Amino acid sequence: MTIKLEERLAATLARLILDPAAPPARHIAVGAASPIPAAACWLVKKQGHPVRLSLLHKRTGNPFSEGSRELFDLTGQGRIDLFFLGGGQIDGKANLNLVGTGEWPGGSPQGGVRFPGSFGSAFMYFMTPRTILFREEHSPRVLVPQVDNISAPGVSEPGVFRRGTAQALVTGKCVFAFHPERARFSLASLHPGETVDSIRAATGFDFDAADDVPQTPDPTEAELALLRGPICDEMLETYPEFCARVFDRKLAA
Repeated sequence: MTIKLEERLAATLARLILDPAAPPARHIAVGAASPIPAAACWLVKKQGHPVRLSLLHKRTGNPFSEGSRELFDLTGQGRIDLFFLGGGQIDGKANLNLVGTGEWPGGSPQGGVRFPGSFGSAFMYFMTPRTILFREEHSPRVLVPQVDNISAPGVSEPGVFRRGTAQALVTGKCVFAFHPERARFSLASLHPGETVDSIRAATGFDFDAADDVPQTPDPTEAELALLRGPICDEMLETYPEFCARVFDRKLAA
């Protein structure tokens, strides 16, 4: 049975959402252009768990009539339990850079790259009890020793109010757990074909690793059936290219 990486990542994210050691995720929000986190959230819901989903990019049935402003209002009120964030750069302290590289992002004489912008990432990172970091690309270009610009900090100084920080970082190669008390990642599991050495070679920051790191579990047959059937049905309108590429499904003409 062939398992696509996107299916493995969605099932992995779903298990993190349901982690019994983490605070409950009763209301999960997913930002725009996030098909794999969205699939993970649908997987949790289709498995029968009582979770409310607020999918910002959903074209129909979107709970927000005024877009992101309502998402931020709910988050500020403590009514969003879990969110997903990524970054053009992520470092070993779970700092995110969504601004750009170079002394002046994307505009320095030495060049640099301009990222899409931090938008509400800092607010969501501070005010959401749980954040799962997600970036499919796993390379020294993305996972850096120190981000060039901090658009959302992974930890804060004592006395700074924040409800939570990162729970984990999921990439196309592995899963890292984050330890805010030490501001450091540890290697939680390896996707098939990876080793601790291959992860170290692809990662710009240092991390902890046990002597025996487990392999990331495969999605079960039941999870794959949900992803390829009812979950794809839910996502076809919003993410048609993703569904065509991953599930070989297209909207009816």
